[in-house]
Amino acid sequence: MGETIIVEGAAADGTPSIRRGPIRRRNALALVAALAILVGALLGGVGVARALPGAATPGDDSAEAGFARDMSTHHRQAVEMAFLILDRTDDPAIRLLATDIITTQQHQIGQMYAWLALWDVPQAGFEEPMAWMGHPAGDRMPGLASPEALRRLADLRGVEAVREFLRLMIEHHRGGVPMAEAVIDRSDQEVVTRLAHAIIDTQSAEIETMEAMLAAKGGSLTDDSAPVASTAGDAATPPTS
Repeated sequence: MGETIIVEGAAADGTPSIRRGPIRRRNALALVAALAILVGALLGGVGVARALPGAATPGDDSAEAGFARDMSTHHRQAVEMAFLILDRTDDPAIRLLATDIITTQQHQIGQMYAWLALWDVPQAGFEEPMAWMGHPAGDRMPGLASPEALRRLADLRGVEAVREFLRLMIEHHRGGVPMAEAVIDRSDQEVVTRLAHAIIDTQSAEIETMEAMLAAKGGSLTDDSAPVASTAGDAATPPTS
């Protein structure tokens, strides 16, 4: 199967994020991601339109605008890591998890993009990330993987890549949940708080699932030398509620 170059989004500075991958699989996933953004934007616009009569439109320096920008940035890295692991494992459970993260979080990015457009505020703000929460994050928001960690993930294959992906994504989700909790405490926009609650519920459940998967692979959040407990094709059984 041949390879193609896929542009899967852009960084905050506008630089495109480019990766290589099998034509059929990459094109299919890129199409799903693009459709998720479009649907999310359309649904997000409908939700905002319905919410505006009951609350003032958020401004450029509002908690809602800050949340939409910062969570979109946070989500984009999760999508990037999910695409990376799809090319590095045949484990069906991990691939299903990664695909779900791609479609869900791209859809939510589309919703938040629509909010900012309908509120007539810029997609990028001038304040530091998380300043709307009262404690600016500086160079990197909690949970975001470092460039070195992303390069390490890109260099791995098979079960080693799976273990690294799970470690990074667990920490990534743990960093995103408090952001969603913060906007719930600061917003009277139902469309915003509804999405924030959905993010908390989804990511909290995925953290539990990924912790079980990581343990089944013989890994831990801090120990990279534990013996492999299962093959790359084996899947951990997600915990039942």
